[in-house]
Amino acid sequence: MNPESRLKAGALLKERPDLALIYKDIREDLERVESCLKLFTSSPIRLVSEINSYLFEREGKRIRPALVVLSSKLLHYPGDEHILLAALVEFIHTASLIHDDIIDGAETRRGRDSVHRRWGPNISVLLGDYLYIKSLGLSLESRHREIIRLLTDVSSQMIEGELIEYEMSGNLDLSEQRYLDIIGNKTASLFSAACRIGAVLAGASPEDEKRLLDYGHNLGMTFQIIDDLLDFVGDEKRLGKPTLSDLAEGRITLPLIHSLRSDGNLTRQQLERLISRRESIAEAKQEILSLVRSCGALDYTFRRAEEYSIRSREIISQFPESAPRDALSFLAEFVLAREK
Repeated sequence: MNPESRLKAGALLKERPDLALIYKDIREDLERVESCLKLFTSSPIRLVSEINSYLFEREGKRIRPALVVLSSKLLHYPGDEHILLAALVEFIHTASLIHDDIIDGAETRRGRDSVHRRWGPNISVLLGDYLYIKSLGLSLESRHREIIRLLTDVSSQMIEGELIEYEMSGNLDLSEQRYLDIIGNKTASLFSAACRIGAVLAGASPEDEKRLLDYGHNLGMTFQIIDDLLDFVGDEKRLGKPTLSDLAEGRITLPLIHSLRSDGNLTRQQLERLISRRESIAEAKQEILSLVRSCGALDYTFRRAEEYSIRSREIISQFPESAPRDALSFLAEFVLAREK
């Protein structure tokens, strides 16, 4: 069964771990993270409080905060600072989504109006900036200067990834390596940082810290490649947005990159013609999908994601057996098989 069938028909649901089961041993910690988020998002300014409530009233997957918690527990960290830092990682992630939606002109996020659509770009820019600055300000409460530097650096790295992606918007000559560099900065860097925070808190050896950083990188790469694949083959109701939304916003991702280079000039010419005008992509959706399928780009994209997932599981298997290690390994499987 090809990856499109697996993802679209949900055949992997029987094989993948349930997220609630993965989180079962850290549920109390994640509830404390939610309490932190509610505390941090409260504001005497009505508009700020209103938008923050809108952003955080739905919990979502909370994968990044879970990585902070699980990596801390993997290395037997005994304190409570991981709760604060897990909340700050989610703050930084949310700020990046707000800016991302403004840049792309995205109208929906997780099945609802984006902040950009509901409150306009001016308010959204200010709120994204507010969340970044508040996150870095709250990080000063950490006793670990290395973590403060880490959160500052990863915020810069994510913004650099967004800038490069915007610069390459609509560029059909984007190479696969350049694409991987972009998603490494934009997405995988925060996964790596979340895992590394746990290592720093626990006073891990340089070897264990490097392992967790590499695990997070590979997990983040898996996550983003699957995200880009779902834009072509996902169920629109589950995704909460139309398929080919990324392409309509000018984002060139791996399925299209492979299609443009794998099947000669005819396929490339056909694709160039179909996507030359973004406003017509919805009308040409079926033709575009047919061309991408026909040259094996969906299979290729899934295999690349699978390579990163396997690597992340190989890395985490180097730690002694424990419940957090199993959860991190299962999380790599879940991310590969997710449908939204």
